[in-house]
Amino acid sequence: MEDAIRSILSEIGENPDREGLLKTPQRVQKAYQFLMQGYTQDPEAILKSAMYKEECNHMIIVRDIELYSMCEHHLLPFFGKCHIGYIARNKVYGVSKLARLVECFARRLQVQERLTQEIAASLMGPIDAEGVGVIIEAQHLCMMMRGVEKQNSRMVTSAMLGSFRSEQPTRMEFLSLAGMK
Repeated sequence: MEDAIRSILSEIGENPDREGLLKTPQRVQKAYQFLMQGYTQDPEAILKSAMYKEECNHMIIVRDIELYSMCEHHLLPFFGKCHIGYIARNKVYGVSKLARLVECFARRLQVQERLTQEIAASLMGPIDAEGVGVIIEAQHLCMMMRGVEKQNSRMVTSAMLGSFRSEQPTRMEFLSLAGMK
């Protein structure tokens, strides 16, 4: 990877041997390893490490989970917040595992649409949830720094599964509690 970064620096017209860039290939390699650590994590194992039997069949929501990811089209960051809701069937997730799941999928090359769906699909099965809703609001540097250069644009995606999809009152309750209505 370091050789590739040196090559990129040369291709954009920089001198990879100048003082300020000498250690850039190593720094970029470390940064990418951190930013892409989701590839080394197992989402199923994350969730299974904290599932608890609980007499619970109501909506559980965690709002404003910060996320940082990398657009797979331009290798530029996008960042925002994820809101997760689910209706349990006598099993619940440890709350921090929801944030860890978001982090696991976000720390991969992504498109926001797939990221939203991956989170929702992963949550549904392990506890046999009645329904799951995931909303992501994010700003994309590939749209802000280049191309159309729209600084205040925000993309919103949602994935609604089970009762969140089939029952309008459930969906509306989630949207309201997630601050979307």
